[in-house]
Amino acid sequence: MLDFRTDLADERKDLYKKANNIENEIDGIEANEEQINNNIKVTRVKIMNEQGERALGKVKGNYVTIDMKNMKYMGEEEIQKASEILCEELKKMIDEYVSKEQEILVVGLGNIYVTPDALGPKVINEIDITRHLLKYVPQYLDKNTRPVSAISPGVLGTTGIETAEILKGIVDNVKPKLVIVIDSLASRSMERISSTIQLADTGIVPGAGVDNARKELTVNTLGVTVIAIGIPTVVDIFSCNA
Repeated sequence: MLDFRTDLADERKDLYKKANNIENEIDGIEANEEQINNNIKVTRVKIMNEQGERALGKVKGNYVTIDMKNMKYMGEEEIQKASEILCEELKKMIDEYVSKEQEILVVGLGNIYVTPDALGPKVINEIDITRHLLKYVPQYLDKNTRPVSAISPGVLGTTGIETAEILKGIVDNVKPKLVIVIDSLASRSMERISSTIQLADTGIVPGAGVDNARKELTVNTLGVTVIAIGIPTVVDIFSCNA
C-alpha cells in the first residue's frame, strides 16, 4: 500500500491513480465532483468493497470533502454558503442512520494545548448541548429538539487512557444512537490547511494520517455508527504538493 501521509480520501484516490497510471475510476471506488461556485467544490468518494479498501487504505463507506478555495479571501456571504453546504451534507449523512428524535454524542478529539490538535476540544465549546435540558426543563425547548451531549476526552499523553476506552464507557452508559467525532486531519497540500472539511460515515483512526495511529473509533469498537468530521491542520513537509 502507498504511504499516503494524508487523511483525505480524495487525496488518496488521486495519489493511487497517479502511482498506478489509472485514467478512469479505480475498481471498487465511485467518485464524483460538484463545483458549487468558483471557490467551493464538493467531492464524494464511496469505497464499495475490499478492493477499494486495499487501494486507498480506508474502510468501506462514504467520504465527502468540501473544499473552499482562497478561503482567507472569502467574504461573509461565501463563508455562509460553505457553512450551509456543510450542514446539508452532514444532515444527509446523519439522517441515513438515526431519526430526528434519537440522541447524538459529539466528541472533540485532540489536545487543546497544542494548536494544530486543538480543533476538536474548541468546537465542543460551541455545541448546543440539549440532553440535560430535555430532562430537567423540557418546557423551554422546541418539541423537535434532539438530545445532544458532548465530551472532549483529551489525549493518551495527558490522561493515560486510550480515547476509545473512555468513549466506550460513555457510550455504554449514555447510550447515544450515533457518535460524531471532530478531529484535526493531515493533508499533503498547504492549500487545504483550514480550508477543507471531510465528512465520513466510517468513524476514524486518530493519528493515522501522521503515522501515530491510536485505537479506532468505529461501530466495531463503540457499538454505534460513528461519523467523523475533520479539517486538515497539518501537512507533511516531505509530501507537500502545494
